Amino acid sequence: MDIAYEACTLDNGLDVIVHSDHTCPIVAINIWYHVGSKNELPGHTGFAHLFEHLMFEGSEHHNRVFFHPLEAAGGQLNGSTNADRTNYWEVVPTSAVDLALWMESDRMGFLLPALTGDRFETQRLVVLNERRQNYENRPYGLAPMALMPALFPVGHPYRWTTIGDPEDLRAGRLDDAHDFFRTYYHPGNASLTLAGDIDCTQGLELADRYFGEIQAGPTVPPVDISDSRPNLPVRLMFEDEVELPRLYLVWRTPRLFGLGDAELDLLATVLAGGKSSRLYRELVHDRQVATDVTVAQASREVAGTFSIVATAAPGHSLREIEALISDQLAQVSGEAPSADELTRAQAMIETDFAYRLQTVGGFGGRSDQLNAYNVFVGDPGYFASDLNRYLTIEPSDLSAVCQRFLTDECRVELSIIPAGQHSLALLDSVLADVS
Repeated sequence: MDIAYEACTLDNGLDVIVHSDHTCPIVAINIWYHVGSKNELPGHTGFAHLFEHLMFEGSEHHNRVFFHPLEAAGGQLNGSTNADRTNYWEVVPTSAVDLALWMESDRMGFLLPALTGDRFETQRLVVLNERRQNYENRPYGLAPMALMPALFPVGHPYRWTTIGDPEDLRAGRLDDAHDFFRTYYHPGNASLTLAGDIDCTQGLELADRYFGEIQAGPTVPPVDISDSRPNLPVRLMFEDEVELPRLYLVWRTPRLFGLGDAELDLLATVLAGGKSSRLYRELVHDRQVATDVTVAQASREVAGTFSIVATAAPGHSLREIEALISDQLAQVSGEAPSADELTRAQAMIETDFAYRLQTVGGFGGRSDQLNAYNVFVGDPGYFASDLNRYLTIEPSDLSAVCQRFLTDECRVELSIIPAGQHSLALLDSVLADVS
């Protein structure tokens, strides 16, 4: 897990990381902006994700779609946004490194002259359509809109989803977009990684050549985190165009790299990591009361969430499923998982680490991981320390986090049911607002 790299910070604040791997004649360019939906404000949500789209529409010196020149050179590229960061990446032949860096630097330093009202309006409509496709018109797709406001109080930056509220998106103005870009899309709020067929000295020189003259941006405003907690437990329901009811049990948990985060990751694997896991055996294989079950610790920079999701099999109820899940959690709280269960979960985590390091580029590759560690812990080489969090855990630690965080009193319960079948929801469920 020791990934060799060299790093520096340019005078304008841009962090630059270079990792050499001459196995293939390709270079991954990966840039993270430390801005996501948590940096938005109530009433102005969706801008971070909207900018993921706008950044591909052209900049002052390449005033047309971003994809074409890099794809013509044999490259691949993409981007993504979540609550905590926005990233863009290209994987190009070694001969196209200059092209990729020039284009990335142009949209960092010179996007606004090309950001017209027409482009803003076009991408706003694209995002609204994406919201309809991925959330509103997708079975069970509106679950996050019900869960996040129940887990986080008014004003908390995780209360809304990254896609944004449709009314906020419709109300946004071009001037708002320009202000958002000036605040967050600048060298002092970015981390650039070059990985692959490039020497470290050469990579640092190229980064300075293409990005060094871009002006440093303003100090990024701190995120306002509400200390209040919503009243829990909460039991919600809403109707959807689905055939089978689905149950969500969700808790607030520690932040990314916080105390208990790794333990909850492992517990999620013990509960539903594969067909030999506890909840899969209990719900799907043995009793056949559910068609599927998933468990995840979703780790974010400020706070995490732990979720258990199961879809009822025909003829079975969410109440049956909830009782069986609660029983399994009580068992884990009262008696630690076996050493074999923990070893298996640790092996799965370690395998995932190894898979992510097989490639230099793309989502989750070495260039992406170097940036992630740099942005979130200030250490690009945090690979071994991160893995060690998992390998030093004992079975009793899983019982401890289950007892501390996954209590009945601290969870949100959500039933998504077929239209008109309120009786399928958990008893005493309140209608959720998912508009």
